[in-house]
Amino acid sequence: MRLKQLRTERGISQVRLAMELSVSQHTVSRYETGEREADYAMLIRIADYFDVSVDYLLERTDDPKVNR
Repeated sequence: MRLKQLRTERGISQVRLAMELSVSQHTVSRYETGEREADYAMLIRIADYFDVSVDYLLERTDDPKVNR
């Protein structure tokens, strides 16, 4: 998942993102390392937060606005 890339490119800390998504910082960290997978609802929330498609977030496309 491109979560860490998106977060760092925009200068957002794990703590801030966790607060925005109403999850713990530990959960964000686990998403970024692949120790935990976000459910469908969370993928949508993350994609909406960064204004990208779920497919982009999941690395199914390199175009942030295109769904496959």
